[in-house]
Amino acid sequence: MKVMAFNGSPRKKWNTATLLEKTLDGAAFHGAETRLVHLYDLDFKGCISCFSCKIKGGKSYGTCAVKDDLTPIYAEAREADAIILGSPIYFGDVTGEMRSFLERLLFPNLAYTDPPQSLFPKKIRTAWVYTMNASEEGARQMGYDRLFELNERFMKLIFGHCTSLMSYDTYQFENYSKMDASRFDVDHKEKRRREVFPMDCDNARDLGIDMAGGQ
Repeated sequence: MKVMAFNGSPRKKWNTATLLEKTLDGAAFHGAETRLVHLYDLDFKGCISCFSCKIKGGKSYGTCAVKDDLTPIYAEAREADAIILGSPIYFGDVTGEMRSFLERLLFPNLAYTDPPQSLFPKKIRTAWVYTMNASEEGARQMGYDRLFELNERFMKLIFGHCTSLMSYDTYQFENYSKMDASRFDVDHKEKRRREVFPMDCDNARDLGIDMAGGQ
């Protein structure tokens, strides 16, 4: 079994990347081959609306025709048994890189039938891992639940399965004293980092075990 995780954060050693590494640790513990891809290392853009993936009988039907750093990544993802997408929330959505990646991951595999159907060759497990500065209540007030629901729905449509893990009220800076961020209670943030984020990491590891079929 192969499990791939995609980091949509520009930071490789912070909240989102840490949780993705924990999910892959869990999958590896259950015997899976794992790979973590940092999207900010790649040169690519979002969907260019060429519709080559929709031409009946075309050589790119069901696949993205654009050739860039995502081309081999998508080919590898089609062979994976589980896919995990991770992103911080920026202004109420996933990062730009993750959004561009998602467009090209999903759209070529979407058949314009009624109802819409998936062209992905098999059903696989998928998951979202989100990190955010907002508290759980704050995220709810800002309507993040709808984003999480929509992203799950699209992943289920294409891949057949999806679950989500949210890490709220995360520790955003290494040193708050250097930042113009007086709205935050630093003691509260540090307490969350010490007491809650380790539990999020445990949940991420359990998610990885589940993704590899261990639960």
